[in-house]
Amino acid sequence: MKHKDTKDKKIEIISFLVSAISVALLILTVGSDKISFAAASIMLYSPEKSVSAAETTPSAVQKAPTKTETKIPFTPLIETDITKTPDDILETIKKYTLLFADDKKGGNIKEVTYTEIGATHIFENILVKNTTETKTLDIRKVMSTPLGLEIDKSKPAVLIFHSHTSEGYELTERNFYAEDYNARSNDENLNVVRVGTEIADYLTKLGYTVIHDKTIHDDNYSDSYPNSRKTVEKYLEEYPEIQIVLDIHRDSITLDNGTRMRPVSTINGQKAAQLMIITGAEEGKIEDFPEWEHNLRFALELQRECETFYPGLMRPVLFSQRKYNMDLTRCSLLIEMGSEANTLEQACYSGRLLASALGSLMERYTEE
Repeated sequence: MKHKDTKDKKIEIISFLVSAISVALLILTVGSDKISFAAASIMLYSPEKSVSAAETTPSAVQKAPTKTETKIPFTPLIETDITKTPDDILETIKKYTLLFADDKKGGNIKEVTYTEIGATHIFENILVKNTTETKTLDIRKVMSTPLGLEIDKSKPAVLIFHSHTSEGYELTERNFYAEDYNARSNDENLNVVRVGTEIADYLTKLGYTVIHDKTIHDDNYSDSYPNSRKTVEKYLEEYPEIQIVLDIHRDSITLDNGTRMRPVSTINGQKAAQLMIITGAEEGKIEDFPEWEHNLRFALELQRECETFYPGLMRPVLFSQRKYNMDLTRCSLLIEMGSEANTLEQACYSGRLLASALGSLMERYTEE
């Protein structure tokens, strides 16, 4: 027994020395600030508690680094380079770089990476901004109920459409926007429809049957949602097996001084437009939305999937007193793919990242 104790102590001493050397090398390699960030990340992913951001101390919440640089931490479901910019978009960049060379400056563009600032609730890697007046939010409780999806890859499961079809992007990357460019176009190769195509194509490569509607709904802007509602109802009647409905938009973030904000996150060495999921609730003037909590559950599941695979891709989910036709199915969401200051290339890259994460989520509910 004495010999065994001596042996154990030697093992403990050797283990301690190895650990000490490893920590010293880590500090020399990445710096103590990154070690602190890693520790904070572990705390964020702890499943032990759901907290309101307003009630937490800085040590209990992940603090994002100044530059969000991540690598894909999983094996893609298909053999394709998700970072590769499509040839048509490369041609668009080349074309409009020349056409816009003499543009007069209308205002500044500033890049920003949204983190937990502004979120009211945090659970694991899920951030939510709750702007409802009466709905309390317990993320853990909402997510304790399964989504109940039953997906058959041979039948249409996903519908993608655009209420604000003409929403466009910057076509070249620069630190200003032109005074005569309003970031709108009915050309489906230059607006948010092109982003929807990236999402649809990637999901199709994963084996899912996807409908991508490209109808222009916003010729009369105030009629956008009534028009798109008719479109969604038509497809749901024709294909009742559709379960996931995504209204793909792009945001507009302009400061009082005219500066337009470009929400970006660097993922695998490439800039991606940050995304924001919007989901609603039956409250106040919002009526006839009985299954809003199921939509919220889907929003939270998708947020977690995206942030698990691509940390930094998502802005906090906006949970608000809105409906936006999300009452038509139990898994309907409005998703803002960047802002008008993002480039089309950045938004399309994010479209592929979103599709990859959504495909992974759907895989758990797919019939064999």
